[in-house]
Amino acid sequence: MDELLEFMAKSLVSNPDAVKVTKKITSSELTLELSVAPEDMGKVIGKRGRIAKALRLIVSAAALDTDKRVNVDII
Repeated sequence: MDELLEFMAKSLVSNPDAVKVTKKITSSELTLELSVAPEDMGKVIGKRGRIAKALRLIVSAAALDTDKRVNVDII
């Protein structure tokens, strides 16, 4: 799932080399932290957070076969 999030984020931003996804795993939860360049933050979040919400929805849908809850944090 981290590869999926990284691929989607790199296709949105103008500086794809600055995109980094880190994983934090607990017993019941997987947290993916997405970091991008400061000038690309608006492109990843979108108007009223619509793109961020769509990214979270796609990653959550991809994680349905796992038993863990997936959170996407944009930092």
